[in-house]
Amino acid sequence: MQTFSFSRLWHQAWSLILVEMDSREASWLLRPKNHLSLLETRRIAIIISRVRLIAGLFAVLTPLWIALDIWAFPREIWEGLAIARVLATLAFVAIMLRPHRSNTLFDAYRTLTLLLAVPTAFFLFTYLHMARFQLHGLAEAFSVGYAYLPFVMLAGLSIFPLTMAESVAFAAPMLLAQICAGILRLPVLDWPSWIASFWLLLLIAAVSALAGLSQLAFMIVLVREAIRDTMTGCFSRHSGEEVLELQFSISARTNTPLAVAFIDIDHFKAVNDTYGHEVGDEVIRQISGAMQSHTRDSDMLIRWGGEEFLLMLPNTSQSDACIALNRLHQSGFGQRPDGSPLTASIGVAERIASGAADWPTLVERADSRMYQAKQGGRNRIVSDDQTSSCNPS
Repeated sequence: MQTFSFSRLWHQAWSLILVEMDSREASWLLRPKNHLSLLETRRIAIIISRVRLIAGLFAVLTPLWIALDIWAFPREIWEGLAIARVLATLAFVAIMLRPHRSNTLFDAYRTLTLLLAVPTAFFLFTYLHMARFQLHGLAEAFSVGYAYLPFVMLAGLSIFPLTMAESVAFAAPMLLAQICAGILRLPVLDWPSWIASFWLLLLIAAVSALAGLSQLAFMIVLVREAIRDTMTGCFSRHSGEEVLELQFSISARTNTPLAVAFIDIDHFKAVNDTYGHEVGDEVIRQISGAMQSHTRDSDMLIRWGGEEFLLMLPNTSQSDACIALNRLHQSGFGQRPDGSPLTASIGVAERIASGAADWPTLVERADSRMYQAKQGGRNRIVSDDQTSSCNPS
């Protein structure tokens, strides 16, 4: 009965993931590549905050264990352990208080690596330190507990929302430490016990990886639901503003181009007035689908409001943005209920070319050029006041 319940729960969990995630989102579970910037930002924050939490916890518990070492071991053993524990405590405090100048994925990796490095070094030291002594009774029983430190470390990885590649990368050093410990005691190594322990370590690493993947999967679904416009599947205005702020900051820091296009569907009010809002909503969905099918994975389509959309194109110059938008214009935006083609007025602005000091200014300039497109006869693209090279032929 328990086996059946567990099997059913397992299939329900994976069915939920597979049903609610598309192939692109599922690929994010494998490696940290092409993740949504909002997802990456939240994942970085979670990893760093949990590292600090664990570092703080171990900074308290590690020195308290010295009292048990004094009780269980003779002086020649506990003195070395006490020194190692004090050093480990100082390292945990440093990790907990370490300032983070940039919340990047590399910073999260570095912080988590530092956290894992401390107990790994402590494990190798205690393994070699206690191997020098013949232990019996209570001391021998306590020394066995130190051998299980890698198990605790690998199990701790389960609280982090890591991809499969990240889980393997962070588990590998701890598995390697266990292999090194076995090699150091090769002459007296109990092979059956060591193999059984290593097999258990692999199982714990696998379970931790699955736990991390499950966290990441639900994060992906929740972030998508929170940031998407329910009607079109585009980014909502609120989430779009967050991403614009982030991308503008990255663009300014790295001196790379960032283009935005303000897209307004021509004469859309007539569709609602003639055919009703339900038909108008279907037309909006058709328009967003047409635009999303002709954009890159790195581009972001935001529903700004009603029939207005904002397309963000990172690392894209003004001329390249014009090429992409002309291609979008030529592919079309769909059809009106009467069969006539839908058209749009588009204004383009690029951070460097426009000299925008912040993202609201950049959007405002794209919006202004969109109105120029409308005043110029609609169904056209305006990139600035002087050039007409962006206009569709």
